[in-house]
Amino acid sequence: MVCQEEVLISKVCELYSEIASLESLKPCKNVDTLFTELVLTCIPPSPIDVTKLSKNLQEIRSNLIRLCGIAEGHLEHHYSAILGSYDNPLHHLHIFPYYKNYLKLALLEFTILSQHCGPQLPNKIAFVGSGPLPLTSIVLASNHLPSTTFHNYDIDSSANSSAMRLVSGDPDLSKRMAFHTNDILDVTSCLEEFDVVYLAALVGMDKEEKNRMIDHLSKYMAPGAVLMLRSAHGARAFLYPVVEPCDLRGFEVLSVFHPTDEVINSLVIAKQGLASMILPNKCSDEIQAFNHPLNHGNIIIEELTLDDQL
Repeated sequence: MVCQEEVLISKVCELYSEIASLESLKPCKNVDTLFTELVLTCIPPSPIDVTKLSKNLQEIRSNLIRLCGIAEGHLEHHYSAILGSYDNPLHHLHIFPYYKNYLKLALLEFTILSQHCGPQLPNKIAFVGSGPLPLTSIVLASNHLPSTTFHNYDIDSSANSSAMRLVSGDPDLSKRMAFHTNDILDVTSCLEEFDVVYLAALVGMDKEEKNRMIDHLSKYMAPGAVLMLRSAHGARAFLYPVVEPCDLRGFEVLSVFHPTDEVINSLVIAKQGLASMILPNKCSDEIQAFNHPLNHGNIIIEELTLDDQL
C-alpha cells in the first residue's frame, strides 16, 4: 500500500511540472486552476518533514516556492488594479478571493499581539514585504488597531504605488499608512522606532535569504520589540518557506501557531532581546520535545519559554 506521504509528493511534483511549463503565471483560468489544486493538495494536515526530503525534491520545493511567489505577486497586482479603479477601493476588498483568509489571519495575529504585548497596543508597526495589496496592514488598521500607524516596506516601487492608491482616498488610513520603497537590508536605525515588525512569508524565499533578513532585524530592532513572522508547517511548506525557532538568532521565541484550516501560514512571534543566551543550533525537533502543542480547534499552539530554548 502506497503511503500517504508518497501520494502527496507525487501529486506536488506533478503539479510543479505543469506549473513550471506555463509561459506566464499571470491570473487566467489555467493558472488559477493549477494553483488552487496545489493549495488544496497542501492544506490538509500532514506529518511530512520537508527538511528530510531528497536533494532533488528539495530543489523542486525551492523552485515551487519561487513560482508561488511570482504567481502571488501577479495575483495581488491584478486585484489591486481592479480595486484601484473604484472610487472607494476599501469598500470592495471582498472581491479578492482570499480576503476572508486575511480577516481570519489578522484576527489571529491581533489576538497574539494582545496576549504578548499586554494592554499597551503598538503605536507603530512596520510590515516588510507589503506588496501591491497590503491587506494585513489594512485589516489590522481598520478592524483592530484604530490608532496605530503602519509603515509598509516593499522593494518594488510599482507595488507601493498600487498600494497607495487603495488607501489615498480614505480619510483615516491615508494618515496612518506610509509606504517606503526600500530593501529592508538598507533600513537600519529607523527600525528602532517600531513596536512590532512583520516579516512577510515570501520575503527571503530560501533559508539563507530569510536568515539574513532575521539577523538584520535583530541587529536594528529596539530591545523588547516584537517580530511577527509567517512560516509554514507540514505540506504547506511546499508553498512557503519555513522559519524554525532556531533561525531566530537575537530573539526570544514566544509562540508558534500552526493553523489547520484554510489559513495557510503558520505564525511565529518573537521578542528582540535575551537573544545572546539562545543557542542557535537548537532546532524544532529539540524544542518540541520540551513543549506540549495544544490543539485549539483549528490552531496548534506551541508555547516556548526561554528555558525551552536553552
